[in-house]
This record gives sequence, structure tokens and C-alpha cells, in this order.
Amino acid sequence: GVQSFKAELLESLGRLHRPNQIYQAWELIQSAGFPYTNIDLIFAIPNQTLEQWEADIREAAQLGTDHISTYCLTFEEDTALYVKLSQGKVRIDDERDAQFYERGWELLAELGYQQYEISNFAKSGGECEHNVNTWGMHEWIGCGPSAASQYAGERYQRPANLDAWLAGMEASAPPREEVVRLNDSTVLLDAIIFGLRMNRGIDLGALMERFPGAGDLTPLKLQLEQFEAQGLLKRSASCHTLTQEGRLLADGIGSQLLEVTEKAV
Repeated sequence: GVQSFKAELLESLGRLHRPNQIYQAWELIQSAGFPYTNIDLIFAIPNQTLEQWEADIREAAQLGTDHISTYCLTFEEDTALYVKLSQGKVRIDDERDAQFYERGWELLAELGYQQYEISNFAKSGGECEHNVNTWGMHEWIGCGPSAASQYAGERYQRPANLDAWLAGMEASAPPREEVVRLNDSTVLLDAIIFGLRMNRGIDLGALMERFPGAGDLTPLKLQLEQFEAQGLLKRSASCHTLTQEGRLLADGIGSQLLEVTEKAV
């Protein structure tokens, strides 16, 4: 959760830590002997320059982390930055965001971090197994407060309330909230949307075999063909991968796939 090594940028994000605390935490992590480490960074912060973004990436690499996750700033409600956005004091600039995205991808590759998902980069062998498992729509169990799970055909959350979570754990009955029963159609669509975020893309044929009860996929296939015609997608047999332009528009692509599928139901 570094986000930035620049004090002024951390302050503008409303983060409570300061650069010296980053280095103190890193020393503790190193001394504990964790075999793999990750650093999160945020870009396109108001008033952040490309040079500052490059410096943050270089500093993270200099620390020797195995994995770097980079996230474009999003304006969450009930935050000071969201208030400034609503007041017109800051604005969203898609072209600027794209510049930060692409420069980050270039520099991380130069520093030896291979992009394997839109926001995630790793040295050889440093990919996050949990993330890869999740984007592939396999199973996982979340344990802590607010943790999400996908297991035994269901999705559910642990309660955010600490007292409710603790009471359930002490009773040896881990609490579950917002339980959703899954079907092949839902999980297949999610596997496509999240799988396309990965640089290796998806094998649609393999996914159809894995989820045979997904129903008629004609609308979805037609939408994928349209993305291909627009230069957002590349296809080889049943394998589909996003182009660089497609990766910049991945959220919109996912939304369109979801919309097309919902209309067909």
C-alpha cells in the first residue's frame, strides 16, 4: 500500500503514512524473510507529473520487490478528492490517464517486470497466485472481515462488522453474508471479463467445455468479433487477447460484454 514515495502526493490522496514510514515498513518486511513481496502504486493523481510517476516506479524497483501493482486513481464517494471533483477543483482527463498507463507499462518492462494483467507486473516467478486463480474464476476462501469467497458453487462475504465477525469465529461458525448461488452462465461470463484483463487472454473453447451449461453464447461471440474488428481484440483459433488499445479500454469492454449478455437472457 505504498501508493507514492512523494509526501505531497500522499497528502493529496489523504493517506496518513509518510515516506519514512514506507522504508521502515519495508525493512520489517525484509527482516521477516517473506519469499515474495508486492508494492502498490497509484498514478494520475492530481498535479502528479509523468516524471514523478517514473520516479515512484524506479524507487519501487530499487527496493527489489518481486511484484508491482499499479492503479489509476479512482474518485470514491465520501472522500476529499471526490468533493474536489464535484466542485470542479480537479477533473478526470482520459488522455492524461492513458499517458500514465502506457509510460508505466514501458518503464516497468525496462526494469524487468513483465506485465501479466492490466494492473499487475512481476519478475519471473513472482506472479500473484491468488489473483491468477481469481481472474480464472476458480475457488478461493476469504477469512478476515469483509473478505470475499467463491467456493462450492457460491459467492459470499464475511461481515465487515468486527464484532459480528469475531462472534462467528469464536463460535466456530464463520459467518457468511450476501450469499449468491452460482451457475455456469454467470461464472463463464466473469471468466471471460476478468480473463481478458490478463495478457495471455482467454481460450473461449476451453471455457465452454468447463462451463457446459452456459447456454447460447451467440450474442457474446458476436460482441467479441466486433471488438476484433475495432482493433481492441486479437484472436487465434478460440484464444482471445486484448490489444494495447483494448487494455486501455478493458473496463468498458467488460461492461459491454455484461450488457450484451444481460439483454440476451
